[in-house]
Amino acid sequence: MKVTVAGSGDAFGSGGRLNTCFWLETAKGTLLIDCGASALPALKMRGLDHGKADAVVLTHLHGDHFGGLPFLLLDAQLLTRRERPLLIAGPPGTRARLDAAMEVFFPKSTGSKWRFQWAVEEIPVGVPSDMLGHSLITAEVIHQSGAPSTALRLSDGQGTFAYSGDTEWTEALLPIAREADLFICECYAYEGKITGHMTWEILKARLADLGARRTMVTHMSPTMLSRLDEVESAGVLAAADGLVVEF
Repeated sequence: MKVTVAGSGDAFGSGGRLNTCFWLETAKGTLLIDCGASALPALKMRGLDHGKADAVVLTHLHGDHFGGLPFLLLDAQLLTRRERPLLIAGPPGTRARLDAAMEVFFPKSTGSKWRFQWAVEEIPVGVPSDMLGHSLITAEVIHQSGAPSTALRLSDGQGTFAYSGDTEWTEALLPIAREADLFICECYAYEGKITGHMTWEILKARLADLGARRTMVTHMSPTMLSRLDEVESAGVLAAADGLVVEF
């Protein structure tokens, strides 16, 4: 597997970083993991052709994690003129939220005659499933988004990618991260306890419990971005826009 970090920022673009979007190349295909509001320019900046993506997999339905989808879909329709199908997979509620976003940003766009097929698959939380040949399982985490917020674990039979989504500490992360080749974990702030988000103070004490082969932190506020030396000293990767990790 190969992960390119198209966007590693929090909702507010701290440090000039773009919203969450990971480009994941596997033995089975190419996936976008989350598609934040700035995902389309992020992909274009990195020379990543979203027309080659087989699916977009969403962890939760906040704008900085799914808000780029209306732009990506219309770019595929009008500019890049995509012809191959696209699967959008996300938690329960994804279709209604995406339709609402499409109508807010581009009224009547949900009634478009699409030149390519795209479909939404709502992933049952906690139920193992097949997603275009990948084994996928999600777990509900602690982050209010008006629909289930999830962490995910995805394997192509050769490697395993895991991602916390946005969440404060929860034991639900343990089976998601265990022995994953790469576990990406949000780490919004440096210390304390924050509703709905992780802090480095809490995460660093549980790294061994997670049991991932490699861990990366992302979605960082200024309090974390100013302490990345501590992250590196702990043997943890710090996400940055444009970073590439292969495993």
